[in-house]
Amino acid sequence: MHVTIRYPVGADRLTLRCEADWDLDLRPVEHSPEHAVFDVPFAAPTLAMKPVLHRGTAAHWSKGSNYVLSAWEPDAEIWPYFFDREVGQVTDILRFTRDGRSHAVRVYLPPGYAENHLRRYPVLYMQDGKNLFFPEEAFGGTEWQVDETMDRLDKMNAVRKVIVVGIAPQDRMVDYTLPGYADYGRFVVEVVKPAIDHQFRTRSGRSDTVVMGSSLGGLVSLYLAWQHPDVFRGAACLSSTFSYQNDLFQRIAREPKPPIRLYLDSGWPRDNFDHTNAMRDLLVSRGFTLGQDLLQFSFPDGTHNEGSWAGRSHVPFQFFFGRAWAAQRGGLGPGRLP
Repeated sequence: MHVTIRYPVGADRLTLRCEADWDLDLRPVEHSPEHAVFDVPFAAPTLAMKPVLHRGTAAHWSKGSNYVLSAWEPDAEIWPYFFDREVGQVTDILRFTRDGRSHAVRVYLPPGYAENHLRRYPVLYMQDGKNLFFPEEAFGGTEWQVDETMDRLDKMNAVRKVIVVGIAPQDRMVDYTLPGYADYGRFVVEVVKPAIDHQFRTRSGRSDTVVMGSSLGGLVSLYLAWQHPDVFRGAACLSSTFSYQNDLFQRIAREPKPPIRLYLDSGWPRDNFDHTNAMRDLLVSRGFTLGQDLLQFSFPDGTHNEGSWAGRSHVPFQFFFGRAWAAQRGGLGPGRLP
């Protein structure tokens, strides 16, 4: 297998060390100031490895967990970091305004973002931005712990690193329902996303852009993906209030199936359980396939609150950004390893 390490090496030097002999430097078969390619032999189904940056007489091992590859994966690319903190960072509040509409936004940047400027990242846009990162901002003092969960999945090598954009509504009862979600959707697509793509190193295409929310935030997330399939690859909709003030059942029943992936879930017994199942059945009748472009789970005793959503958010994170799905798409390739 060939492993490509992408890092702004400059005058330094990159080697690779593997679990077969952690003291042995594997030298590149090809290198430049921004990358090094290694021919890595496999003698077992998996192999753990660590890039090492040689600066003068010092050898700096990459931060974070070992990279673990499978012998059956295609060639892989790795974007390491050596000096940054091993946890992601959440920005100060950004504010985007147009035509009298204004939304506060916080952005989670994954570990290594500041150091390895060669890497670009897929983006997850999440509703109810005040509930995602800090308990002092969240409803009832309970947050989703999005940054902690993303950091943990990163350490597991379970997902690609992701930029998360948390958007706070002006009035969620208006922004997330009919007819207000049309104006809100245009603002996200025409104002927030272009600004995020300009300010941060994103992978801006639809294949790397997903939207997510819970309750009414799940409702509007399905609306956004259905209305703007040229912008969003899919939507994660947790405990979605599909019974309240929207036209999604009618639209999905009559409109052509867009090329999107959807995740639905609900708790039981009183967490929008029946309407989520009804939405699943409608989507299947319109050509979605469970386990492929549609995933749906029911969580016994799942409740309608931030704590419950925090506890299961890792499932849609892995569905949309997991390495297993990347391999299914045709290999890990660029951007697929942490």
